[in-house]
Amino acid sequence: MSPEIISILALVAIFAIATFLPINMGALAFVAAFLVGTLAVGMTTDDILAGFPGELVLTLIGVTYLFAIAQNNGTVDLLVRGAVKLVAGRVALIPWIMFAVTGVLTAIGALGPAAVAIIAPIALGFAAKYRISPLLMGMMVIHGAQAGGFSPISVYGVTVNNIVAQNDLPSSPLTVFLGSLFFNLAIGIVLFVVLGGRKLMGRRVGDEAVPEPADGDTDAEVTGHGTSAGSTAGSSVDVAEKTGRVTVEQILTLVGLVVLVVLALVFDLDIGFVSITIATVLALFSAARHKGAVMQISWSTVLLIAGVLSFVFVLQEAGTIDYVGESVTSIGAPLVVALLLAYIGGVVSAFASSTAIIGVAISLAVPFLLAGEIGAVGVVVALSVASTIVDVSPFSTNGALVLANAQDVDRDRFYKQILGYSGIVVLVGPLLAWLVFVVPGWL
Repeated sequence: MSPEIISILALVAIFAIATFLPINMGALAFVAAFLVGTLAVGMTTDDILAGFPGELVLTLIGVTYLFAIAQNNGTVDLLVRGAVKLVAGRVALIPWIMFAVTGVLTAIGALGPAAVAIIAPIALGFAAKYRISPLLMGMMVIHGAQAGGFSPISVYGVTVNNIVAQNDLPSSPLTVFLGSLFFNLAIGIVLFVVLGGRKLMGRRVGDEAVPEPADGDTDAEVTGHGTSAGSTAGSSVDVAEKTGRVTVEQILTLVGLVVLVVLALVFDLDIGFVSITIATVLALFSAARHKGAVMQISWSTVLLIAGVLSFVFVLQEAGTIDYVGESVTSIGAPLVVALLLAYIGGVVSAFASSTAIIGVAISLAVPFLLAGEIGAVGVVVALSVASTIVDVSPFSTNGALVLANAQDVDRDRFYKQILGYSGIVVLVGPLLAWLVFVVPGWL
């Protein structure tokens, strides 16, 4: 059996095992990189380690460390409180405020699930308190996270842009960012209209008595963790509605976030080094409080991305990427190929890691994109969007967080609603992304 076929079978096995068993896909990918690389491709361990994405790992560590400090010192709550003040009592604006806040958090470097985990309890608490559709509120939070998720300093954005640069493809980080932003914004508008947003128009906070959420309505087992989603939501809403004093540390954190954006985007300095430097400086001001911030770094995501991209390097060395690319190109229909890859990314990502799927999907598309028969930037945007909008699935982290934090709902019925919506997204989303971003570049 050829190395190309062996590596493809290993890739399928990785996704299958990670889908049905609670094993980090990155760990599986490292094992596959070691076994396939040494036994099938003839690589040494030093050769395999040459593909370790050190720069990207540093970026992930730096931005998640900085975000952990921002969460611990109350800066995130400060941003939420400020955003809620913009509502000025207009209930119809609350879902959009949650959309915007989550988008800002991911745009400045927060991981999507981390942003959703913070904002979802707040948003769903508001939904219960002001009788807003919990499906509308929950999906607005997730789509908000995806809207900001491809900024040049975000985890998704850095991952995609690094893969594009390493493969010498035409790049446009701003197009990738704005493509995801406006695509998710359009979905948000449709959701708002369809799920009762128009009925909220004209309503103001305090217009009518609204019963407080019932205590104890929590299904912690949905996410597989022993957390109390209901109590978290209630306390988060209370925090969001209070007007506390801004501390010096919060001001310094906000300044640090601005400095990160300026140094990374204007002066093109390495995001990883800049973010970890700012985080360390902030930690110096309150070392005791932030001693646990390092443990809040998303090490599972670091392992995931490092492992998958290391295995992608082995795939490249084995000739698998070229093999698949040539096979796909032989179809002779670049538009069909792009559509198939978009659906593969969307369907698999509904059950597995979006970050991992993005890396694999774009890497598989490289050979036929280099042929120049179709616009590379459009395909990259379409694959990125198709692989992430399906995070609304209740089988994904984001969807499970929304399900677990809903208040005053029939849990089974709400699960079916999320499942039905995610089914529509998986069925229609990749096609729309293909039509919007790929087809115009081919015509």
